[in-house]
Amino acid sequence: MPGYCVCSITMMQSRGAVLKSFGAPLEIESFDVPDPEPGALLVQVAYGGICGTDVHLQAGHLPMPTPVILGHEAVGTVAALGREVTEDALGAPLAEGDRVTWASSIACGRCFYCRQERQPTLCENRRVYGISRSSDRWPHLFGSWGDLQYLEAGSTVVRLPGDVSMEAAIALGCAGPTVVHGLLGIAKPGVGDTVVVQGCGPVGLAAGMFARLSGAGRIVMVGGPPGRLELARSLGVADAYVDIFDITDPSTRVGVVTDQTPGSRGADIVVEATGVPSAVAEGLEMCRPNGTYLVLGQYTDHGPTPLNPHLITRKQLRVLGSWALSGADVVDFVVSLPQLSERFDLARLVSPYPLEAVNDALGAVQAGRVTKAVLTPAL
Repeated sequence: MPGYCVCSITMMQSRGAVLKSFGAPLEIESFDVPDPEPGALLVQVAYGGICGTDVHLQAGHLPMPTPVILGHEAVGTVAALGREVTEDALGAPLAEGDRVTWASSIACGRCFYCRQERQPTLCENRRVYGISRSSDRWPHLFGSWGDLQYLEAGSTVVRLPGDVSMEAAIALGCAGPTVVHGLLGIAKPGVGDTVVVQGCGPVGLAAGMFARLSGAGRIVMVGGPPGRLELARSLGVADAYVDIFDITDPSTRVGVVTDQTPGSRGADIVVEATGVPSAVAEGLEMCRPNGTYLVLGQYTDHGPTPLNPHLITRKQLRVLGSWALSGADVVDFVVSLPQLSERFDLARLVSPYPLEAVNDALGAVQAGRVTKAVLTPAL
């Protein structure tokens, strides 16, 4: 197959970090570089983000095919355009060399949830890069943990604003659009609201940042380890911080958190961004009567957890769930990036690793040693 000129480098093959079996280390493999079909494009990956979900995917906590090139969040530059690709999702001209990001999935547009419910994240036939697309199938390069990624026709691709760095654009990874979908689209904080965020990883940080941009009056962040909370503090994400490693008793923690809210009533909105099922029962306690609880962080199944349903009725709570993100959420996130990057030093979240160190990077994410690990393929 013919190679493509990628930033003046002609490539005949592209490497990818492949998960061959659950629980096993990823292996670097090489694949032929395909011609993009009409409506498709090839992107040179600058940063392939490692999401907490990827740790769970490697462990086999979500049904998916193997082998697969992992990676469902990235930024990069256009390497080659298929016929009919002339503009991005916002209608801006698109050319080789443009800096872009893209949605991690393609909805079918035909099923009940796409057409009747208008909820593409619930699409029955959703195709997800780096998760549901096997590297055994042509064109192979379906994940972002590699030199090149192939984006099929129907992908949502957006040019990055000129004043936003690639480091800032990848800093929140898929967490940014996920929070746009769940917090802004479903929970909908109002000006002056008190928001409690459970978790200080990328999803929790994004929730705090977007709550701030939405006009929240007070934000309380609950999480750990201490280094992550200190990073959130230095970025000005919240107004108060509660360290779960310092205050280990859940009932004591609930009291400390609610004391940080007006009248000690609890929060208008509590956002679960931990991925830990037991956090849900604790978070319900942090809501004020007639408040809202948003479950945002439970993307993979960690099993059931006990909770007291009386709290939901006695407090008359709205308990909401949010699943994944859509192409429209990615567009809205990119539009918000200039505001986010002006207010918060997003690039400070990023810890780069070479592609060959993918297993070390996964270990660092699993251990909580870094906030946002990214792979940097060296072409």
